[in-house]
Amino acid sequence: MAETVSDSTAMAVDHAEEKRASPAVENGGNSVENATGSDANGAKKNKKKKKKKSNNIKNIELMFPDLKYPEGEWMDYHQDHNLQRTTDEEKRYLARDAEHAERWNDMRKGSEIHRRVRKNLQNKLKPDMSLTDVVNVVENATRKFTGVDENGDHKDRPKSQGVGFPTGVSLNHCAAHFTPNAGDQTILRYEDVMKVDIGVQVNGYIVDSAFTVTFDDKYDNLLTAVKEATNTGVRESGIDVRLTDIGEAIQEVMESYEVELNGKTYQVKPCRNLCGHNIAPYKIHGGKSVPLVKNGDQTKMEEGEHFAIETFGTTGRGYVISGGEVSHYAKNEGSWPTPSLSKAKSLLKTIDDNFGTLPFCRRYLDRLGEEKYLFALNSLVKHGIVEEYPPLCDIQGSYTAQYEHTILLHPHKKEVVSRGDDY
Repeated sequence: MAETVSDSTAMAVDHAEEKRASPAVENGGNSVENATGSDANGAKKNKKKKKKKSNNIKNIELMFPDLKYPEGEWMDYHQDHNLQRTTDEEKRYLARDAEHAERWNDMRKGSEIHRRVRKNLQNKLKPDMSLTDVVNVVENATRKFTGVDENGDHKDRPKSQGVGFPTGVSLNHCAAHFTPNAGDQTILRYEDVMKVDIGVQVNGYIVDSAFTVTFDDKYDNLLTAVKEATNTGVRESGIDVRLTDIGEAIQEVMESYEVELNGKTYQVKPCRNLCGHNIAPYKIHGGKSVPLVKNGDQTKMEEGEHFAIETFGTTGRGYVISGGEVSHYAKNEGSWPTPSLSKAKSLLKTIDDNFGTLPFCRRYLDRLGEEKYLFALNSLVKHGIVEEYPPLCDIQGSYTAQYEHTILLHPHKKEVVSRGDDY
């Protein structure tokens, strides 16, 4: 889930674009299945296959009876001082790392769920799907894998595990923070570039990872640029690394790519006022920002931290502004006066009980049975109790792409905990 460098806003940019029907064709930009049966036998086979996949979506704990979950990709630290440790030092680092075994296991559990959720989505994505259907596929699977059924049971511990933040499905020039509100009719089209940003949390430890979906291979260079920039950010990250140095490396890789669209060549630019971030328990933005460009920030990464390394590339101006209908919200930390408006008071209790400081969206309030709450929600925003996160967009007509991984900074190595076969 993206973090902006600055909270300043400019003129509004409309996210919604005119819907156009599109033929369902083979995907060329991302590995998304889009085959349909052409005869009765094919239809039966597809029906059986779909049923089998559905049966595989169950509580992840049933698949791992020992409750030990797969480790992510291990990477050595790039810095020499981290590579020149003696055997005794290494043992001490491993012993210290073992003290946090439960936290690492929670992150690995969330990551295994994340991989399965996105694979399930990739098998179903096709043009003409509504964005509401896309996010429902993601979030319903997440709830099932975490043991929370579609009707919202597990109300005894609603914040223990589940969806980490609203699923982002931002299209084209919109880079981040779009998820459909109730009644949204936006359709995914063949020519769209969709960023899918998925969050899974276990005991407040959030796995934040994103990828970009296209059906037209003309966008391949844009996706490659952003994927390589993200992988560069992951490689450069480590204990005692300055954040500006990571941004400089990301920028160099991103700007080395060009993409040709409709006969015009564009240099791929980083969205310079978007950034990655560290992740704190129950708080998606932990206070440190990982820039996409060299910005002079001398802040260092530290042992034990979790970071979301994400990059955004664009064919536009490389600068996003807030605009469009708000869907993302999060309660701010701290003690607040009791709202005077009775509806705002009851809504705040719903937010506290079900999300705490985890991000949420209007659909989640709808799902909990809240009605006619928008005035109360805006009141909580006005009084600083709740923060709103509007869509973040580059110029109309541009295309943006995103890739993101969550990394864990162990004493001896870093772990790309969200890494999968897909990206």
